[in-house]
Amino acid sequence: VQLQASGGGLVQAGGSLRLSCTASGLAFSSYDMGWFRQAPGKERERVAKIWRNGGTSYADSVKGRFTISRDNAKSTLYLQMRSLKSEDTAVYYCASQRPFRPTSQWDYWGAGTQVTVSS
Repeated sequence: VQLQASGGGLVQAGGSLRLSCTASGLAFSSYDMGWFRQAPGKERERVAKIWRNGGTSYADSVKGRFTISRDNAKSTLYLQMRSLKSEDTAVYYCASQRPFRPTSQWDYWGAGTQVTVSS
């Protein structure tokens, strides 16, 4: 199983970025998927999750600014980020979760992609 995240970079505050995560080696449509981030000196936090049925949830800090989506035909997960703030600076990771797993247990993780927001 491989999850490959891409799309990170340097952006000015107020700008936008779209992250992608392409999965291989797993039945993508059968997994719930999520985006996480970890800033220097901080714990990893879940940013957004999308269930197999398309339902979504977001961290309060990104609600209204970030949108998670998935394309099962392409085995790809997305995170559209708008109105970026300096506090969004972090390494972003995608992860997959088999159905009915405990909330905190994620099965596979991708290597992160760095997002840096300059103020």
